Amino acid sequence: MTTGHVLMGLLSRGPQHGYDLKRHHDELLPAARPMAFGQVYAALGRLAGKGFVSEAATERAGGPERTVYELTDTGRDEVDRWAAEAEGPTEHIANPLATKVAVALLVGGQDAARAFLRRQRAAHLERMRELTRDKREAKGDLHRVLAADYALGHLDADVRWMEDALERVHDLEGDTRR
Repeated sequence: MTTGHVLMGLLSRGPQHGYDLKRHHDELLPAARPMAFGQVYAALGRLAGKGFVSEAATERAGGPERTVYELTDTGRDEVDRWAAEAEGPTEHIANPLATKVAVALLVGGQDAARAFLRRQRAAHLERMRELTRDKREAKGDLHRVLAADYALGHLDADVRWMEDALERVHDLEGDTRR
């Protein structure tokens, strides 16, 4: 996912200035890292340079001037193409949990790895409870519900992996320290 494509998606709803784009990003993508204003304006500059967005107007309402941007036809074609394109799975999967288990085995042995896995499982389950509560409170906010569902799916997969890892570590024979 690129910041530019997300901004073009937001602009597909109509002309907006950077402040609104940042606010809408943070509201509509609650699971994403909040976007910094500098990131918004830098991306808009790159998009304008490629002809994907253009300046529609400049507004001044009791504060600094605000440039309103709009999506160009070329930008619409680009964001439509990008949104329809399937994301391929990455070749390398970052798994900080597996890395920590491997290091725990090296430095503390099986007991340390099992203790880490149990603590991490408890933390994941607590986060899953929070997300489930958030879904109930979202009542009709599709963006929040979808973000929570996505996070819950990933957390559930992590918990299943941790349970499998606990069994494997338990069955492990021999000294893993070298």
